[in-house]
Amino acid sequence: MEKSKVFFTDMRTKADESLLIKLDRLIKKAGIDEIDFKQKYVAVKIHFGEPGNLAFLRPNFARVVVDRITALGGMPFLTDCNTLYVGRRNQGLNHLDAANENGYYPQSTHCQNIIADGIRGTDEVDVPVKGGKYCKVAHIGRAIMDADIVVSLNHFKGHEACGFGGAVKNVGMGSGSRAGKMAMHNDGKPIISKSACIGCEICARFCAHGAISFSGGKALIDEGKCTGCGRCIGGCSKNAIGHRWSSSPNSLNCKVAEYAKAVLDGRPHFHINVVNQVSPYCDCHSESDAAVIPDIGIFAGFDPVALDKACIDAVNAAPGIRTSILAERDRSRRDDAGNEDHFANIHPSTDWRSMISHAEEIGLGSGEYELITVV
Repeated sequence: MEKSKVFFTDMRTKADESLLIKLDRLIKKAGIDEIDFKQKYVAVKIHFGEPGNLAFLRPNFARVVVDRITALGGMPFLTDCNTLYVGRRNQGLNHLDAANENGYYPQSTHCQNIIADGIRGTDEVDVPVKGGKYCKVAHIGRAIMDADIVVSLNHFKGHEACGFGGAVKNVGMGSGSRAGKMAMHNDGKPIISKSACIGCEICARFCAHGAISFSGGKALIDEGKCTGCGRCIGGCSKNAIGHRWSSSPNSLNCKVAEYAKAVLDGRPHFHINVVNQVSPYCDCHSESDAAVIPDIGIFAGFDPVALDKACIDAVNAAPGIRTSILAERDRSRRDDAGNEDHFANIHPSTDWRSMISHAEEIGLGSGEYELITVV
């Protein structure tokens, strides 16, 4: 089987050439022009960054990608889905405010921001997962499924539950509606915080199974009737309905891969990973700890699995920064090449390999790649 091609350019620049020019050349060399964008809606899946975090991708990167797609006749929009946890991006209006605060607005990126699962995180499409072992159906933000083409632009970094976050996670976890995110994180049912519940009964309107009742002005969930869809979580404006975070890291990684497969199946797609400011935690955090390795470069290609594996290998081959969280960790874990396994050392309870191996198993892509350097 032929190895997937992954294209790479480093972070070095010259007086007459910025990194943004190199990015545009990279994605053209990687074949983005081979996609027929003419009069097609293009979902540019991105993470806008939780306010307070400073490691998220600058909007300048998005503008280059958007301008290239527009030049090829496409109609791009930047998109993400609402978060499951309490924060500045857990409902559509606050999410848009957060994106604007972090510099993502039409004047800077040349396209609109669309929160794919709507104001409450309940605007979703149930998408079959071909070959899924953990998920037969994925709950995906409607705007992402309305697109003709998906392009993911990803900040490659560590992640406390998955080990790392790259193209597969950005597409899989990031495209899930709030119910979808609950399905990935949970093997159980939602729970009610009685101290936060005000008895408004809005959650009951979102329950299609009659599982929610009220006693003493507080909501109750009948777990026998509850299907665990999580729509009540999106319906609650008081964040009184939560989840048990009961999925193991390995099953979470497998579910994320299956969600990515649901999003990408049957549509053209292209992926870009920017490996700079490699923070140990997700950009969902309202802070960003010090980078754990020096900046490496930008990777691009059609295979999100090969892309992520190439980035993992590059990160592990890089020297750890002594002033980062790595100085506090046991650094004895090694990867197959004998390098320090930085992500495994930072998050020893996770195993990033489970995402790669399951993605290969379900036909999302291949961890075998040919790295092509673009100067």
